[in-house]
Amino acid sequence: MTDAGVPPMPSYSPTPPVKKSRTGLIIGASAAAVIAAVVGTGMVVVHSGYGGEQAAAAKPTGGATEEAATETPTPTPSYDEVTAESFTIELRTTARHCFGTAGCNVTVEPTLTYLGDSESIDPDGVYEITYEIHGDESGPVIETAELSDRTSLNYTPSMISTASVGTNVSVEITDVTAQGG
Repeated sequence: MTDAGVPPMPSYSPTPPVKKSRTGLIIGASAAAVIAAVVGTGMVVVHSGYGGEQAAAAKPTGGATEEAATETPTPTPSYDEVTAESFTIELRTTARHCFGTAGCNVTVEPTLTYLGDSESIDPDGVYEITYEIHGDESGPVIETAELSDRTSLNYTPSMISTASVGTNVSVEITDVTAQGG
């Protein structure tokens, strides 16, 4: 039975209407939001750079800026002049080989004492301390020690030959030279 005024049913099934994807719209809106955020942040940073600390530093505020302008710079420290009279020196015997009546071979090292406050020596200064050892059978032996960092003493031990076991060995500082600082 067919109805006379009703059109026949189509032989295919109608497809539902195609929905357009909104992915492109969402991506575009997200990109625009990110760009706006970056531009806005950049403007805030640039504005704070010009109007923030720099502008505050440039504005006279009365006391603080004027005090900073009239503040005297820290003076450079002054240090004592280091001379031969600034030290005492002794010899420490580290080795002795004696040969009866033929004398001895003696190895000695300097022991220096600064007579003032070591804080008054320039910490960046290097001082060459020349000293003379007496008692070697061939005459005085001249050596140099180097003082740096106020307390570091570098030297080479000295080997001398004495004429006899009873020979008196002595030392004296002859010169101090500053090498910078």
